[in-house]
Amino acid sequence: MAWIMLVAAGLFEIAMAYALKQSNGFSQVLPSIGFIVFAVLSFGLLALALKTLDVGTAYAVWTGIGAVGTAALGMILLGESVSLLKLASITLIIAGVVGLNLASGGH
Repeated sequence: MAWIMLVAAGLFEIAMAYALKQSNGFSQVLPSIGFIVFAVLSFGLLALALKTLDVGTAYAVWTGIGAVGTAALGMILLGESVSLLKLASITLIIAGVVGLNLASGGH
C-alpha cells in the first residue's frame, strides 16, 4: 500500500508542477488553488508512505516520478524542446530510481 501511495504522490507532484506553470506566477486563481491542493495531496501521501518505506528510496522515487513526468508533460503538452540529451537524462533518472529501489530490497 505504501508503494501505491508513493506513486500517487509522485503523480500529484506532476499535477502540482503543471498547475504552478498554469498559475502564471499565482496570478490565475484556479490553477493556483490546484497547485495548493496537489501539493497537499503529494506531500501528504509521501508522508504516509514514509511510515513504512526508507526515506532515501521513497524520496528518490517521488522526485524521480515528478521530474520525469514533469519533463515529459512539458515536452508533450507545453511544446518544450525535445532533444536526445533530455531523453537520455530522463532515462538516467529512471535507471537511478530503479537502482535505488533494487538496492533497498524493493520493500
